[in-house]
Amino acid sequence: QVQLVESGGGLVQAGGSLRLSCATSGRTFSTYAMGWWRQAPGKERDFVAAVTSSGVSRFYSDSVKGRFTISRDNAKNTVYLQMSNLKPEDTAIYYCAAARTQTYLLRGASYNYWGLGTQVTVSS
Repeated sequence: QVQLVESGGGLVQAGGSLRLSCATSGRTFSTYAMGWWRQAPGKERDFVAAVTSSGVSRFYSDSVKGRFTISRDNAKNTVYLQMSNLKPEDTAIYYCAAARTQTYLLRGASYNYWGLGTQVTVSS
């Protein structure tokens, strides 16, 4: 079992930055691909970014490409999402997720474990 705890959310003005962290339990973090997803009010949960277990391959949604950066520290069992140039449309609950597979990381069904989320609100 893997437990995921997100932190770093908050209220920020448009154009600002935030860094989300996702701390995980267990000794197998380095074997999991990790992803960030978000859900805005009244909308479905959407893919944001993912990184393979080695950290070599990273994937981003078109809406955040060039503004967000996903990274991981396997020594600290933590994955990060650096968010820059935030826009009001980035407002959502952000979820961290862990996947045993290293493929199809843009699909929610690929993930085995999910955190409870952290709220990000971007004011205009």
